[in-house]
Amino acid sequence: MPRPEIVMSTPHRALHLASRPEGLPKDSDFELRESAPAALADGQIRIAVKFLSIDPAMRVWMTEAKSYWPPVGLGEIMRSAGIGEVVESKNEKFPVGVWVSGMTGVQDQLVSDGKGMQRFDAQRLPHPGWALSVFGATGLTAYFGLIEIGTPKAGEVLVVSAAAGAVGSNVVQIGKALGMRVIGIAGGADKCAFVKDTLGADEVIDYKNEKISDAIKQHCPDGIDVYFDNVGGEILDAVLKRLKLRARIVLCGGISQYNATGETRGPANYLSLISARGKMEGFVVIDYLHRAEEAITAMAPWVQAGKLTSKLDIVEGLPNFAEALRRLYTGKNFGKQLVQI
Repeated sequence: MPRPEIVMSTPHRALHLASRPEGLPKDSDFELRESAPAALADGQIRIAVKFLSIDPAMRVWMTEAKSYWPPVGLGEIMRSAGIGEVVESKNEKFPVGVWVSGMTGVQDQLVSDGKGMQRFDAQRLPHPGWALSVFGATGLTAYFGLIEIGTPKAGEVLVVSAAAGAVGSNVVQIGKALGMRVIGIAGGADKCAFVKDTLGADEVIDYKNEKISDAIKQHCPDGIDVYFDNVGGEILDAVLKRLKLRARIVLCGGISQYNATGETRGPANYLSLISARGKMEGFVVIDYLHRAEEAITAMAPWVQAGKLTSKLDIVEGLPNFAEALRRLYTGKNFGKQLVQI
């Protein structure tokens, strides 16, 4: 029998951007508002949001800086990807009980016409949050960044910064699945042990307790073929000095710079790209979303074979969104950061 509708009677709760942060986002940069649930029109669905994806790019969305998406306006609901369950439906494509993923915003429920929402079978995943990690934008970022921009080859040396983070941990595992020699960079003994023992990196560098330039020289004596950059700053500078001929640098993010109150620090050693005939290229995953099935098809066998896993770091409660976001920039998060509603 079809699952009965759950008509939402509890207030709709959403976090609105109240001010543009200076430095780390503060709780006071957001305002929690409650309102009565909106009635459904024909063709609409109500989604009870279960988990929110917390991503470094959110800090950029909160500024007025030019980006691949327009800034979140003051007073608007904070932008976020999320997953949830359809609890009320007037759309036959999305019956009650179906799980969906998409841009939900930082709220506990939303009314949608279904456009931009993707159905998935939560019961087939180790945890529903995998729809926001390996099989979500995080996994697609790792896959297309490495495959399309990094153009990896078996036997090449791959260095990955923020290797214990959401994207970085996937890149480490994909690199190993492709037969590369992988050196991960992470902060602290626990994260470094995870990168080597669980993710399978050949070597790991603890940027908190080692001198980056010396450690890279030690572990990459013949240079680096591919660098997947999630942090920028000092680590990018150190890598630029160790490039092999025709090296490729994948610019995915620059988390070390996102909360800077002054000018963004650029790479000091970029001239190394000339002598190495190297390439440094940025990308945004939204350019590859139309190829999502391609990536999922490629990664699914690695998951089934135990070569690709996901560690979830879950903070509970919508009001704790700002704290979850800060965890990304202070190094407290360990794996894919989520908020459970």
